[in-house]
Amino acid sequence: MEEKARSGIARFKENIRSLKRSFLSSFLRSGKPVSDKSRAEVIVNNFFLHMQGVKTHLNTLRPTYTFGLGLISFFLFVIVTISGILLMVYYSPSIEHAYNTVKDINYVVFGGRLIRNIHKWAGEGMIIFVMLHMARVFYTGSYKQGREFNWIVGVMLLTLTMGVNLSGYMLPWDQLAYWALLIVANIIGSPREITDALGITRYFDIGGFFKELSLGGTIAGKESLIRVYLLHIILLPGLMFIFLAVHFWRIRKDGGLTKPETFAPTEKTEKTGGIFVPYKTYGLMALSEGKTPAVDRDVENSVLSWPHLLRAELAVFMLTLAGVIVYSFYINAPIKEPANPLIPENPAKAPWYFLGLQELLSYSAFMGGVGLPGMALLGFVLIPYLDREQEYVGIWFSNKQGKIVALEALIVGTVVNIGLLAFVVNFGWFRNWWPDIPQLLITLINPGNIWVGFMIAYSIWVIKRTGSTRMGAIALFTMFLISYVIFTAMGTYFRGPNWEFFWSKSQWPIH
Repeated sequence: MEEKARSGIARFKENIRSLKRSFLSSFLRSGKPVSDKSRAEVIVNNFFLHMQGVKTHLNTLRPTYTFGLGLISFFLFVIVTISGILLMVYYSPSIEHAYNTVKDINYVVFGGRLIRNIHKWAGEGMIIFVMLHMARVFYTGSYKQGREFNWIVGVMLLTLTMGVNLSGYMLPWDQLAYWALLIVANIIGSPREITDALGITRYFDIGGFFKELSLGGTIAGKESLIRVYLLHIILLPGLMFIFLAVHFWRIRKDGGLTKPETFAPTEKTEKTGGIFVPYKTYGLMALSEGKTPAVDRDVENSVLSWPHLLRAELAVFMLTLAGVIVYSFYINAPIKEPANPLIPENPAKAPWYFLGLQELLSYSAFMGGVGLPGMALLGFVLIPYLDREQEYVGIWFSNKQGKIVALEALIVGTVVNIGLLAFVVNFGWFRNWWPDIPQLLITLINPGNIWVGFMIAYSIWVIKRTGSTRMGAIALFTMFLISYVIFTAMGTYFRGPNWEFFWSKSQWPIH
């Protein structure tokens, strides 16, 4: 009996000593990845790693092809999620306490300011990198060859990224948040511009209905903050998780990232895995008709994802995290005075990523808030279906002609866009010339509509000139990007009180 007890204690001690080994073997069920076979099994058997293929094409690992933009966007989302959960511990979503809890996070909670800064800047960084990622996908033609639907998923993710940032912008319930909320509410209610012009608002007030629905009443208050909070922590992140899962799953099923048909590695690679490993000899046993698996092609120009791809992903994650922490350490997220409906901000500005939209709103509330953004969203979604040319997939700008078209569109778009804005600033528009002009005419003919019409006409002209829908798409997409930058810069730096033009903030009138 005593000997049996000693034996049990000995096994228990041995189990404790081998705890680390046992845990690792249960996590890496195929054992330590020391061979090509075990490296492949690590990828196949792991729930998270299985999102990636066992082998990765060398083109995917080229830094100058992807610049890691998609990965950076995803890692920023992870950082935002974790930092957001930490902030939720202290934040209270009520108009009586929201502002004070944010102040407490900033000045009382240990490390709270850094966490809040990280949450803020990682979120806004997502907008920039998702846009850049989409630009990379577009200019390399990576929305083709079965990837059309994944492009639409990407458009949805960009929209959700902006939405989740905008909802987070309003949570501190300071002056910035309050007046930004009113701007968004006015955008939502902008269809009233049309119903007012047609004289049917009393019968069909769709703008007013959605505005009250978003605010939870006729004025911004506690119901508005609760709605924004639920959007920010549940609805929008939940949708993002779903669309991200679909996005990654489609990439996996589509065979990974695109690659040019003419891809040639800069360095000759040796076979390190696959069906025919280099340390064995093989004999031809039989011949059979029909197509065989791509025996050699799955090895050429590809390497095992473990460790090559995972090593690259880890490096991108560390750089992303380090960049966010350093930026957040030196740059604080803004917070102004508590929200006060009696003291309007002048100018009341939306977050920077919506300032281009706010500039368009100043021309026409309906077209700037609903019409033109809706057209832009529809245009993004339709890109893969209007441009079906399958050549040059995986090549930046397709070819030399694509680079020239993009450069021409950049120059022409910059000149025409700035020229249009300069005309409006110096000479005004219809309302300045004819105060009694019907609003419906301004809704139809305003600088925003004229600019969009010019972009479409220019891209059609490019298609006619080059005989290529791909070239037309490059011209249109390039003009859209440059106009987003110009309109955003206009709203950010050159608009002051009453949305007047000023060369610098020092010229603003002093009261």
